[in-house]
Amino acid sequence: MTGALGWLLTAEVHFGGSPVLVREIVGNVFGLGSALLGLRRLVWAWPLGMIGNALLFTVFLGGAFATPQAHDLYGQAGRQVFFFGVSLYGWWRWSRTRRLGTAADGAAVTPRWATGTERLGLLAAAVVGTAVAYPVLAALGSWGPLPDAWILTGSLLATYGMARGWVDFWLIWIAVDAVGVPLLLRGGFYPSAAMYLGYGAFCVWGLVSWWRTSRATRPAPAPTYAEAVA
Repeated sequence: MTGALGWLLTAEVHFGGSPVLVREIVGNVFGLGSALLGLRRLVWAWPLGMIGNALLFTVFLGGAFATPQAHDLYGQAGRQVFFFGVSLYGWWRWSRTRRLGTAADGAAVTPRWATGTERLGLLAAAVVGTAVAYPVLAALGSWGPLPDAWILTGSLLATYGMARGWVDFWLIWIAVDAVGVPLLLRGGFYPSAAMYLGYGAFCVWGLVSWWRTSRATRPAPAPTYAEAVA
């Protein structure tokens, strides 16, 4: 394969004597760009992230795509596919909100904390999703199947939470990053590990930003009877 696409699929750079695919770097740059736009609650966060998903899918299937690491992280690769699907939902939901103008400040979504029932649903989904994904990934021969199972499950829940506009999704991402950084370092996926590390700090910033916005856009409480007749 020749041309720009061929170069993107085969080009490598070296860090400390270790080869790193250019498409791993580019895919993570798209992921970071998506996160920055998501922080600002802009619709273009979703398609930008989908491009990064497509590139990183090829990176984490080391055996199939002949990456330098030669490790197959099926959970990491699989989540790129699921990301793509959930991102379509997020793109549709944010575009619809933007088009209808229902967000309080004109953005694509109005942040809010998940309700108690919604949080219980997230917790149940996290436990069940990880429990189901672990034996599947282990059977497939995924490298580090248990942390990979949580990264897959947590990433999907965080993406869904972002689509719904829940402030809580930033906390889920932080928990994913805490597991993902050690796993990726051990596997030699250094750009992705660096991305996870930087993204963890970014998530703290995003959490504070969305939290403040949720407080600023929260509807004022209804007046009491005494205030209404005063």
